[in-house]
Formats: sequence, C-alpha cells, structure tokens
Amino acid sequence: MSDALRDLLARHVEAGTMPGAVGTLGERYEPVAVGLAAPGGQPLQTDAIFRIQSMTKAVSAVAALRLVQDGVIALDDPIATWLPELAEPRVLVHPDAPIEDSRPARRPITVRHLLTNQSGYGMMTADSPLRRAMIDAGMEAGAEPVDRGAQDWLDGLASLPLAFEPGDGWRYHHSFGILGILLGRVSDLSTQEVLDATVFTPAGMSDTGFTVPLDQAHRLPAAFRHGAAGLEQSEPAGAGFYVAPAPFDVSHAELVSTLADYHAFLRALVDGRLIDADLRDGMRSDQVDAAAKRPDSFFPGFWENMGWGHGVSVVTDGPHRGRFGWSGGLGTDFFVDPDGTICIVMTQVELDDRIFAMIGELQGLR
Repeated sequence: MSDALRDLLARHVEAGTMPGAVGTLGERYEPVAVGLAAPGGQPLQTDAIFRIQSMTKAVSAVAALRLVQDGVIALDDPIATWLPELAEPRVLVHPDAPIEDSRPARRPITVRHLLTNQSGYGMMTADSPLRRAMIDAGMEAGAEPVDRGAQDWLDGLASLPLAFEPGDGWRYHHSFGILGILLGRVSDLSTQEVLDATVFTPAGMSDTGFTVPLDQAHRLPAAFRHGAAGLEQSEPAGAGFYVAPAPFDVSHAELVSTLADYHAFLRALVDGRLIDADLRDGMRSDQVDAAAKRPDSFFPGFWENMGWGHGVSVVTDGPHRGRFGWSGGLGTDFFVDPDGTICIVMTQVELDDRIFAMIGELQGLR
C-alpha cells in the first residue's frame, strides 16, 4: 500500500498540486516522503512539523471524551457552567433573519453540541445578515491563524446570535474553538496542559502542540496557496504565528503535529489506550439527526453517505462504511477504516479544487 500512496503523491507533486507531501497507509507506521518542502527547496522530510488545522478537532474531541470518562464533565452538561459568556444565547428566528430578529434560546448549549458542531455557532455558507455580521466582527473561519486571544474571540462570538436552537442544526468549525477554551476552564489548567495529560503523553506525541519550540522551528515548512502564477507562499518556513512563544492565549486555535505523532494518536485511539471502547465507538458513529443535515449547512453533497461523530466525519454507507476521518485547511487529511487501516497525508497547501481532488483519490486507494 505504501507504493500506491507514494505513486499518488509523486504524480500530484509532478502536476504541481503541492511541492511535497508525507504520508502513511496501512496498519503499521510506514512513512513516505515525496517532493520538496518548497518549490526549488530541500527535500521534504518525514519528521517535518505541519500546521494540521482542522485535524485538531479529532484531538480536542478525544481530550473532551477523556474528561467525560474521568467524570470531570458529562456530554449533556451545559457549557455555561464554565463559560458564563455563553449562558444566555439568543437564537435567530430563522438563519437568514436580520440580526436583531432573535429570541432567547430554549435550551442550553452542551458539551455534546460542541462535539457534534450543533451549538448554533458556525460557518454560514450563503450570504445572510448573520454571515455579514460574522465578517464585520472578524469571526469568519479561514485558513489564516486566529488573530486574537481566546477571551476576545469568545466575547466576539458571544455577541452574535445562534443560527438555530442548539441541537437543531449543524454548522462547521466554531464549536471546536469553544471546546478548546472549555477544556482549560473545566480543569483549571491551560488547554495545552489538558491536551498533554489526556492525549499527547498517553499517545507518545512529543512534537504536537499549539506552537513549535524555537529550537525545532527549522522543521516547520512554509505554507502555500495556488495563485495565478502558481504556488504562492502564505506563511513562512520556520517563523510566524506557530513558532513559540504564542502571541496570546491560543486555547481556541489549532495544532501543529507530525506524521509520526498523528499516527501514534490514531493508533492509540483505535487500540483503546486513550478512551474506553464505548466512547471511542460513539466518537466514530454518526451523531447528527437527519433533520439537521440540511443541504445548506456545508458544501454541496457533504451529507451524501456521510455523517458526523465527535470531532470526525463518518462514512455511513457504501464501500467505505464505518470509515472516519477529517481534513485540515492546509492540505492535511486522515482516515481510519474499520479494520484498523490508517491513512494520513500532510502537505502545506491551502485546500482548493486541486488538493480536494488529491484527497478524493486518496480516499479511493482502498
């Protein structure tokens, strides 16, 4: 299987989809590196540290489920117990309604709502007053790093109404920024310390965190996006937001990691070394009711044979039924099959049609 993965990645490097990529495919860790860290640069190494962006969601979910397992929180606990900023959310009478046309929420936002992207906060896929208000407040999600500290970000989110009653719909992303802050609040520790105790140390993830230590910054490749003239650098190598120290409290932000670390995380998750089997199986099972899977909640066709568990997407039908996984906004992706096969690919190119096409081919390797 490693040969098939190498061939796929080499073909896309040659086509200019990305300057280089690392990956592994199989039950065991068998790292593959293809191409360069940057156009005209040095070969990309398998121990490079990548900005994994939304692949952070699976890690945060496992940390929260570990706290559930340990009795620190429960799935149906209201998050306002620890996040009073969100104690009295207001809900738009309709997702497209004017911002002022809202009413008090009938039910609280719970831990479960965060894990399933059903808090009422999240990306708006079509133009609406709420989407314009999110843009004006600087609260839209994108490939760029967060631009403010956790408290300012949470206050900005709390100033906006919910698109729907908690649990009645699905909107991507923002629930997991809230979850990151919650992890620290419930434990009276930093979010980094909670992740260390619940996930990183048990799984043996020595190179994963919110920032890259300064003495390891040389392992952080540049990030790119496709522009009119080809690949354009969007974040520098060995510098910028992700190099320690963090510029502010980044509890709501996303992680950096390595191929080896993320494989260790998934292996420990599948083997039952991070959370109990019932919590693990709930994580990788569809947790979203059909009524919440509205076509406008994400990109077209997303819900076809697809569901959402706790921090991961779940294939609900077809030849890959039972597969779970997710992607990151800078061209990272993983999936895990029911037989324990793990596939991870890491690039540092913004998700676009070319990267999505590569990921689509990746999903078809097995």
